[in-house]
Amino acid sequence: MVQATALPRNEGGIETVVGILKQQFGDRLQTGASIREQHGHTTTYIHNQMPDAVVFPESTQEVTQIVKTCATHHVPVIPFGTGTSLEGHVNAPAGGISVDMSRMDQIIAVQAEDLTVVVQPGVTREQLNTHLRDQGLFFPIDPGANASLGGMTATRASGTNAVRYGTMKDNVLSLEVVMASGEVIRTAQRAKKSSAGYDLTRLMVGSEGTLGLITEITLRLQGIPEAISSARCTFPTVDAACRAVMMTIQYGIPVARIELLDEMSVKAANDYSKLDLPETPLLLLEFHGSEGGVSEQAEMFGSIAEEFGGSDFAATTSTEERNKLWQARHDMYWAAHQLRPGAKGISTDVCVPISRLAEAVTRTQAKAEELGLLAPIVGHVGDGNFHSLPLIDMESEEELAAVEVFVSWLNNMAIELEGTCTGEHGIGQGKRPYLKKELGNAVNYMAAIKAALDPDNILNPGKIVEM
Repeated sequence: MVQATALPRNEGGIETVVGILKQQFGDRLQTGASIREQHGHTTTYIHNQMPDAVVFPESTQEVTQIVKTCATHHVPVIPFGTGTSLEGHVNAPAGGISVDMSRMDQIIAVQAEDLTVVVQPGVTREQLNTHLRDQGLFFPIDPGANASLGGMTATRASGTNAVRYGTMKDNVLSLEVVMASGEVIRTAQRAKKSSAGYDLTRLMVGSEGTLGLITEITLRLQGIPEAISSARCTFPTVDAACRAVMMTIQYGIPVARIELLDEMSVKAANDYSKLDLPETPLLLLEFHGSEGGVSEQAEMFGSIAEEFGGSDFAATTSTEERNKLWQARHDMYWAAHQLRPGAKGISTDVCVPISRLAEAVTRTQAKAEELGLLAPIVGHVGDGNFHSLPLIDMESEEELAAVEVFVSWLNNMAIELEGTCTGEHGIGQGKRPYLKKELGNAVNYMAAIKAALDPDNILNPGKIVEM
């Protein structure tokens, strides 16, 4: 495991705060080792840093109470959604209180006529879409995991639908946030657009709990399309598949999803999800619109794919067949582990301009092979975002060293191609070393904002910027 940097602990303040919150919250404050370990857990290879206690608020008022108590005694506060983040976001490097939002799970209001909804942060994306289904509406951001909407907002998540519907920053209209002092603010009204002052909503989206704790979210919704068609097509090489993606985007075909699986990923999907796909690079696509529109989009893509050697092209509007394919895609993290039982997958994430996609993916494959790593690739390639999952023996010093070289190389390569070290995983602890290289002195202004809004550095310290 990579050792995350520890920060100085305020032992006396922590002890005092735990005692105060225990009196106020009773059994809703837990200090057992197993639950603290769970709330320091990350699904990456960064060392677990447990909080000192976990508290379960049920209202904005209770979150305010927690933050005010921690602010008074200078004790860290770390928000927690469902624990699916990948870069050490929920670690507690200085100890402190983990604020688990899972009980704040109310869908407060659906404004169907305005295509908006107001939710608490503990609502998950699957819970929301189940609630909306009977109204002909859905929330499109789909990171794969059944993440909480508070966590998705805090990490600026995206996922398979981003190529058409954007990311969380494009779909959050307004936030209620508890600031470091315990004061509650609302960042905007519910209007579709506004030019009223600084855009505090966008500032909070992606701030990873370092500027405030999100307690209410107003989201944009979409109407469920009249018709949905899925398609799949195999290619002779990853380069050919990526070039087909580039041409599809440049032609302006309004694909909703376009996902890449390399050869190893297709083999893993076949074994894990009991599919029989040709084990060559694969594109999975989805088209939304009218019956005629989705048929036309699929036909246009088929013509492009043919130019790049695409074969075995098949489109379907069958809900059962579509769900089977996309479930296999969402299960790729677990499926990939079957390629090397007992190994741990180190999830990576970069994003490059669409014109550099083919170069980035083929160079990544070559680098993994050079280092002797088994590293299947999948990607939300419609927006230039892809993931490599090196599978390593965590007891092998040689493999740990190799994956450290690989991850560093991958982040630097993406930045050199005018891309980013993280398309959707966020910075947390794991990506901090690359932020300065990517954004230069802009990081100093991020630190200035952090210092202004959280002068005592109690909100998720040790993440994104150094204080």
